[in-house]
Amino acid sequence: MKLKRYFSLTRAGMIESLQFRLATIVMIFGNLLYLVIVYFLWKAIYASAGTDVVNGMTFSDTLIYLVLATALFNFMEMYAVWEIGRSIQSGKIVLDLLKPMDYRRYLFWSYSGSFVMNFFTTFLPTFIVVSIVTHGAIHLGINLLFFAAAVVMAVLINYSIDFFVGTICLFTESIWGINIMKQVVVTLLSGATIPLAFFPDKLREIVSYMPFAAIYDIPLRILINEDTPLNEVAASLGFQLFWCVALTVLSRLFWKVSLRQITVNGG
Repeated sequence: MKLKRYFSLTRAGMIESLQFRLATIVMIFGNLLYLVIVYFLWKAIYASAGTDVVNGMTFSDTLIYLVLATALFNFMEMYAVWEIGRSIQSGKIVLDLLKPMDYRRYLFWSYSGSFVMNFFTTFLPTFIVVSIVTHGAIHLGINLLFFAAAVVMAVLINYSIDFFVGTICLFTESIWGINIMKQVVVTLLSGATIPLAFFPDKLREIVSYMPFAAIYDIPLRILINEDTPLNEVAASLGFQLFWCVALTVLSRLFWKVSLRQITVNGG
């Protein structure tokens, strides 16, 4: 019965996504422009390096990584922080809390429909094009199964971070600056804009213990590096699972404690 309620929210999210087709077209065009810039930027970097391999990655490896990172970003982005902030500022949060469903679950499943649509409109077409253009540079085997598991956990980690940051609005009543800072930190330290292989050794070691690498870098490395030993893949998935559980518990506790501070318009 609970699953039926969750799937109803997913269906509603899919229908809502279909109402904004122009926004999807604009997003795709913007991504294409961004990828053109990325192509020429990294082509110049490799040309100036004077070698075909930089930090263990060829130009082709780097381009595949960044193209798929962009597709993953568009697939997983849910703008939960903005939604929580608007609900708190408008007072709508009170009505949301009265719903017969945990608010954290309700918000997640409300965005689940957009995950489905974004998968078919952005990530899957991008993946197919990359596979064709690179003539099979991405190995299609059991790594796809590991990649799927890694993406599921990445979505949950990304959502927990968003929910934690959105909860801060209960104290600040403004979320714009905090969310911008969060986006910069997450996209930089997760490998979404620069592969972590290009980070200085010390910084890369520090980042490897943070949850951000579990959002983009780990799924992409599992997908692209077909010769990764199974024990390393298992360790990476275990790392993701740890942060998935830890951030879920932490964000839930922070939410429960923060609700005591709630103040809304008129209350």
